[in-house]
Amino acid sequence: MNRKSFYNSTAFETSKLVAKRYSTSFSAAMSLLDEPVKTHLYNIYGYVRVADELVDTLRPKNTKNQLTQFIEDTNQAIESGVSLNLTIHSFAITSKKYNIPRGYLDAFFTSMRMDQAKKRYSKKDYDKYIYGSAEVVGLMCLCVFTEGKRSLQNKTLEGARSLGSAFQKVNFLRDMASDKAELGRVYFPKLEFNNFNEDIKKEIILEIRGELKVAKEALKMLPRSSRYGVILALNYYSSLLNKLEKTPAKEVRTTRIRINNLYKTLIYMYVYSRKLLHTP
Repeated sequence: MNRKSFYNSTAFETSKLVAKRYSTSFSAAMSLLDEPVKTHLYNIYGYVRVADELVDTLRPKNTKNQLTQFIEDTNQAIESGVSLNLTIHSFAITSKKYNIPRGYLDAFFTSMRMDQAKKRYSKKDYDKYIYGSAEVVGLMCLCVFTEGKRSLQNKTLEGARSLGSAFQKVNFLRDMASDKAELGRVYFPKLEFNNFNEDIKKEIILEIRGELKVAKEALKMLPRSSRYGVILALNYYSSLLNKLEKTPAKEVRTTRIRINNLYKTLIYMYVYSRKLLHTP
């Protein structure tokens, strides 16, 4: 292995480590992907995770300047193929290999900037934020899943957007208590935190179920190299949504809802068996 390849592989391992440390569920889904899809999905997830940590968790006093520098470093890395930031470096390789549109990155950065200032969201802001923070991440992944084949991307584009949106809205419900307590933020448009009730929860869940239905139809068209990882992620989130539906609104407002590890394992075994048996 030459020195450049060694640097690249080190960057890939760094992105993989970030993904595994931050989301066991995501890592489980990644294990059902074939190579090279798996590596490039880790590159995408590691990159967006680091950006999200900057604006949501670390939040240094100069967050705005650091985010601007992160964006500039990304743009330079995509142009040159090199970055000293290993997660940016690995993402730049994936971006170039699969021709990820720059417009997706612009939308993602817009949402990251919104996280620095927004505490409450109008419907317009909410839709804009979800597109940039979640839907475009699904679209980036779709570029990898479809190996850059535009015709297949066009057929599955709406499904990828719907899946990203559904996942994000489930996260908003699950993290409602911590988002309010730690960030002073409520994402759902025009929602007063203390007024969150069963009717509002039901409306949100119905919207999410509609998006998951669209996503399920689209994933049938994905290549086998990626299909089962997406199925697993969808099943995880569907199970979490079911639990949120059964949990009283007052508890959703005060507690982070989870599905236990045993149930996650059962879901994994079910989807893994489908892959082994070549079940659609």
